[in-house]
Amino acid sequence: MAEHTSSNIMIEAAPGEVMSVISDFDRYPEWTGEVKEAEVLAKDDRGRAEQVRLVLDAGAIKDDHTLAYTWTGENEVSWTLVKSQMLRSLDGTYRLTPADGGARTEVTYQLTVDVKIPMLGMIKRKAEKVIIDRALAGLKKRVESGAQA
Repeated sequence: MAEHTSSNIMIEAAPGEVMSVISDFDRYPEWTGEVKEAEVLAKDDRGRAEQVRLVLDAGAIKDDHTLAYTWTGENEVSWTLVKSQMLRSLDGTYRLTPADGGARTEVTYQLTVDVKIPMLGMIKRKAEKVIIDRALAGLKKRVESGAQA
């Protein structure tokens, strides 16, 4: 079983505001350093993304890939890799936990990346950590700036 990397951050906003930014894939290039392009390919009956094509440039990991999303309630979204040029797997989850009566949100981001080319586990985990830390910092800045749709 592949090892995963996980981190969390506290955001000064309600879970709904945080999820609004997470689910707005078209705007990812505006706030995530690694996502250069995002295109929603399919939506579920609630209008949430089911498949998204992303062009990623995360230093050691550059790829054009498609992810399938699964929404669990209002506070969790997970994804798995559908197709990729460079990746064997890319599985992740954003889990939102209300804090302070729902005025703040603890966001936990879990990620497992496996590449098709040989890469030392230590380097792979470092890349996962960089992706997670940048994503959480970007998410926090985006949500707290009030820039969401």
